[in-house]
Amino acid sequence: MRTYLSVTLSAVMLVLLAVLVPLSALAAWVDLEIDDTDRYVTALSPLASDAAVQSTVAGLITDEAMKQLDVGPLQDAVEELLRGAVRSFTTTEAFQNAWDLANRTSHETVTEALDGNSGEPVIIDLAPVVQQVKEGLVNDGVPFADLIPVQHTDITLLSADRADELRGRLGWLRYCSVWPAIGTLVLIVLVVGTAAVRRRLRGALFAASVAGAGLVLGALVLRVLVAVGRSRVLDEVPGSDRDGAAAVFDALTASLRTTVWVVLLVGAVVAVGAVVARVVLTRRAPSAG
Repeated sequence: MRTYLSVTLSAVMLVLLAVLVPLSALAAWVDLEIDDTDRYVTALSPLASDAAVQSTVAGLITDEAMKQLDVGPLQDAVEELLRGAVRSFTTTEAFQNAWDLANRTSHETVTEALDGNSGEPVIIDLAPVVQQVKEGLVNDGVPFADLIPVQHTDITLLSADRADELRGRLGWLRYCSVWPAIGTLVLIVLVVGTAAVRRRLRGALFAASVAGAGLVLGALVLRVLVAVGRSRVLDEVPGSDRDGAAAVFDALTASLRTTVWVVLLVGAVVAVGAVVARVVLTRRAPSAG
């Protein structure tokens, strides 16, 4: 009877941790990173030097500029010249500053998506970037740079449908904040502590091994959720924006992937350590007797 009860409780513990670990990580991520403007901008700031982002931005700005130009047989040559000049500008400090400003402004659309405004995509408005690019190229004397239109050229991060889906599925996580994580830790402490009181050291080691396995399982579930989310988000992003949107998604979820590895490592160490300690204790018991 005790064995059956132990197996049942272990299974329940594994299921709870498989749910609580990803829930805790996602809730803390939404509250501490996605909801916070400074952390959001900090997460995306390094992308100013990302080749995919630079290529996407250069392509978008050049395409919009060429819509305003008609130079006959020189169209292709002018386009190539302008694209190269814009791409070169994306390596400057001015571009970095403009990129940070664009992300700070675009953070409003992210919070609006979570707050309940439906029907609108989540975008990075590149108008501040375009303005800096235009000024820089005009100052450098690049031909036709003064014709670059400063308008709402943007990178789509989430389509309107995906933004509505995100709000419906994850919006409520912002109100959970770090409490699911605290609840998970309390659960583990209570289970291991109760086992230690009722069944002494062996019981505590068994409970610890189950908790460690649950952490590993929860980390794997979180990794799958991040991968599935990435695939679903990029499925509806326009092809021209996909590389840039992928880089942005990966930057924003970097902390989640780090959490996966940390929880996975801690869980594995706890589980293996508890099992080894239990085996050693079992072998020493007859000798002590």
